[in-house]
Amino acid sequence: MTPVEPLSPPAAPADDGLIIAGKRYRSRLLVGSGKYKSLEETRLATEASGAEIITVAIRRVNIGQNPNEPSLLDVVPPSRYTILPNTAGCYTAEDAVRTCRLARELLDGHKLVKLEVLADPKTLFPDVIGTLAAAETLVKDGFDVMVYCSDDPVLAKRLEEIGCVAVMPLAAPIGSGLGIQNRYNILTIVENARVPIIVDAGVGTASDAAIAMELGCDGVLMNTAIAEARDPVLMASAMKHAIIAGRQAKLAGRMPMRRYASASSPIVGVIG
Repeated sequence: MTPVEPLSPPAAPADDGLIIAGKRYRSRLLVGSGKYKSLEETRLATEASGAEIITVAIRRVNIGQNPNEPSLLDVVPPSRYTILPNTAGCYTAEDAVRTCRLARELLDGHKLVKLEVLADPKTLFPDVIGTLAAAETLVKDGFDVMVYCSDDPVLAKRLEEIGCVAVMPLAAPIGSGLGIQNRYNILTIVENARVPIIVDAGVGTASDAAIAMELGCDGVLMNTAIAEARDPVLMASAMKHAIIAGRQAKLAGRMPMRRYASASSPIVGVIG
């Protein structure tokens, strides 16, 4: 009997890449660079994640502001990764705009930024009014803005209309690890969007990331879920595979949900 060759899993479509500001990325996982125990752990976890876009908190991390201190760019070099400066820690639109302009100077004219304008230090929820104001200013100033926001479909659409290149609704509060708390809001945002939607904040484990992708999100950004895992490098690898699995499941199309059983082996035609 001729042995049957095992079937290879189907490849994702050739054009199935994440496109941000006109640039295509293979990975749909974006990772942060904070909260690690050391720069070496940052390097190892980043490599294990397979991510190509790495967020950097300009107000908290040295990327050249302090020439006599170790630089994050030594372990996450711009020649290998797209550095995404963010405005973490900014509580006013003016502060956020100033931080983005500083990042542009430090990174030789770099235009891609992640905008955060926070409203409250306890919840770290975004300031809606400040976020809108800062986004308008930055877009007019020539920045490619990826914007962190609440999971409000109306707000998400408004930020897209302003000209943001990606909208990044939270799944749950930053660093909470609670997972996606309102799937219907995220789904509504995805259904109405013409720019990439990237879940940002609240992911705790691999299943959360897979759910985000199954909902149709274009990517997921995370930091704490990896950095505060017992084994950050292993968790980074888990997140990489969860993103891939969730994306493939979305492309494949899940089976219908039914209230009652549906036999895997139908009895029609069974010999009596």
